[in-house]
Amino acid sequence: MSNRPDIGDAVPDTAMESPDGSTVKASDFAGKPLVLFFYPKDDTPGCTTENKDFTELKPEFDKAGVSLLGVSKDPPKKHAKFIAKHDLAAPLASDPEADGLADALGIWVLKKMYGREYMGMERSTFLVSADGKIAQVWRKVKVKGHAAEVLEAAKTL
Repeated sequence: MSNRPDIGDAVPDTAMESPDGSTVKASDFAGKPLVLFFYPKDDTPGCTTENKDFTELKPEFDKAGVSLLGVSKDPPKKHAKFIAKHDLAAPLASDPEADGLADALGIWVLKKMYGREYMGMERSTFLVSADGKIAQVWRKVKVKGHAAEVLEAAKTL
């Protein structure tokens, strides 16, 4: 198993691309808590539900002073279409194909489906404290109720 950062570790400051072409990284959110939620693919049922759930709760996260950032390996143009199609409010970022943030966090993993092996995103969420350290980690996330659970944890920071 690769070295996976955990609670108390600093979040790697890997640059990602926003749908508008600008660069975004964890340190851009320094000074306030951040929820980094990683999901496998835009516009698939579970990922759409997860993004809609975070969008629905975004006013609550805002009220708690917590930033949101959804991350997948999908290209920025695909993120832009996904945001427009589902009216998503949580910002999205595209993780680099190789040596990205998902790699650094140990969640770009070998997956198996229908006997086929491939590299894919392990649905994971990292709650990052205002000082850039991991406060809580959810691995192999089940979508139902997840955004609400993260919100409750974020309110304690």
